[in-house]
Amino acid sequence: MSAGLPARRRAIVVVGAGPRGTGFLERLAANVPELYGDRPLDVHLVDPHPAGPGRIWRTDQSPLLWMNSRAGDVTLFTDETVEIDGPVRPGPTLAEWAGLDGAVFPGRRRQGAYLRWAHERARAALPPSVTVHEHRATALRVDGPRDGLQRVRLDGRTAPLVADLVVLALGHLDARPDARQRELARFAARHGLVHLPPDFTADADLSALPAGEPVLVRGFGLAFVDLMVLLTEGRGGRYETVAGPEGERLVYVPSGREPVLHVGSRRGVPYHSKIGYELDGARPPLPRFFGPAEVDALLATPGPPDFRRDVWPLVTKELGWAHYHRLFTAHPERTAVAWHDFEEKYAAAAPLSPELDALVAAAVPDPADRLDPDALDRPLDAVRYASAEALQEGLRRYVAEDLARRHDPAHSPDLAVFDALLSVYGQLARLGDLGDPDNWWHGFFSFLASGPPGSRLRQLLALSDAGLVRFLGAGTTVTTDEERGVFRASSTSLPGEWTEARALVEARLPDPAPELTGSALLRALYEDGARATDAGLLAVDPGDGRVLGRDGRPHPRRFALGPYTTARLGGAFTRPRTGGFAFRQNDRAARAALVFLRGLPGA
Repeated sequence: MSAGLPARRRAIVVVGAGPRGTGFLERLAANVPELYGDRPLDVHLVDPHPAGPGRIWRTDQSPLLWMNSRAGDVTLFTDETVEIDGPVRPGPTLAEWAGLDGAVFPGRRRQGAYLRWAHERARAALPPSVTVHEHRATALRVDGPRDGLQRVRLDGRTAPLVADLVVLALGHLDARPDARQRELARFAARHGLVHLPPDFTADADLSALPAGEPVLVRGFGLAFVDLMVLLTEGRGGRYETVAGPEGERLVYVPSGREPVLHVGSRRGVPYHSKIGYELDGARPPLPRFFGPAEVDALLATPGPPDFRRDVWPLVTKELGWAHYHRLFTAHPERTAVAWHDFEEKYAAAAPLSPELDALVAAAVPDPADRLDPDALDRPLDAVRYASAEALQEGLRRYVAEDLARRHDPAHSPDLAVFDALLSVYGQLARLGDLGDPDNWWHGFFSFLASGPPGSRLRQLLALSDAGLVRFLGAGTTVTTDEERGVFRASSTSLPGEWTEARALVEARLPDPAPELTGSALLRALYEDGARATDAGLLAVDPGDGRVLGRDGRPHPRRFALGPYTTARLGGAFTRPRTGGFAFRQNDRAARAALVFLRGLPGA
């Protein structure tokens, strides 16, 4: 640098100003005083959506759409349980900030407002030496050498943003249709049908789905719940509580503008209801069989693990440990041996072994009290129904029994398994590439732990009773009939039967295949040498989120955080007092960024 010239201001570009971008900004503000002092720094936030809520939690979406988490289970702030090198900066949970009952499931608009407030608080915590610049635009590409300045190109702007490093907090991403979806779209166009590909339901144009007409819906998770809400209450229907011989029940009063939703999926059942009680007494001590030591051993093995061979056996033993610890300590009358005896033999038995199965069978007399992950994963695999009406009755019974169980503390091992699932996901985040190309684990976790509030499933039952939701069953497949010009759906639950419709909705998020990502920026990263896993995720260092190249080297100036990376987590937000892996990663990324900037010549 020439003598007498002022030092160039260092700059960070954060692409994505939603929850994860806000989390990074909060950790940046917390660590600047220690690691960067009063040196000048520019932070550029790039997002076409409002800073804080971003796209998913924007405050202009339907007020009928709820969060999938209780207000008391959502925080954007660190606490003493979070293991970080930076300072802990406590803050209110969503429930505390909004003055809500912690057990309620608030609307997404309320969460968006909380996120906006948290974003403004993070910005206010930055010292005067840090200047924030907002750009309501879409980032298209990141260019620049590993050892030089990075250039972030934005739509509608000729000159790129120049930065010393880039943090990608892109959130959930769109995807271009795959070959099958393109084929379905062409079929729909030829015959004047309606085809809605995988998308975020709140963003989809549902106006083309006609009242009173059958609609095939493939997908029974959270995207379906949103679809159900928007096409029923969103079209003027309402629910009433009526008294009956078996107590109160929910009844749907239609507006007459609703379509008839024929819904199916691979499992054929909705995600399990959220659990409606808290554990009393001590929680299972976790982790026990899948903790840091086991992850260290997996990391020491060359190449990514094979999830089913190397990881799943350890996970099943961990889930079983939580389940049986709770069963033996809280419900000992349903066990046949003393806990200390069972615990010793359980610890010694190999996972997924006949020895372990025999131990459980002898110690837990009722099969309903045993943990069977395979049966949980595919509850309808061996079930066949004689008629469509028998299928409707069978699925209504399944949903009602699930609701009752998930709100009955007599089944508290279910909640212990939920805690174990969260513990497992926190450990898996350290592995990066799980060796799970079909994303099976994430789907299994979501099915058990990320289901809707119980009230949504009660609404589903009311809609089924009203004839506005019809169940298709498990193993649902959709074909096209060129002669009749309709979509046709069938399932393994009802062999030989077909349902026809002139509309098809894919109620699920787009698959993360690298070649189909809707993010031009991410496609460009892959073209430039960033590594994508077989599961379609951007490979990152699980510690601080540095982007990994196909050669395995971390990029010194590029970080990526969020659900499109190999360090993704099971839930959208962190529960208070659970250690918060996302907070740890945000803190490590912020500290690594500041140390890097401080070490640059002239800093």
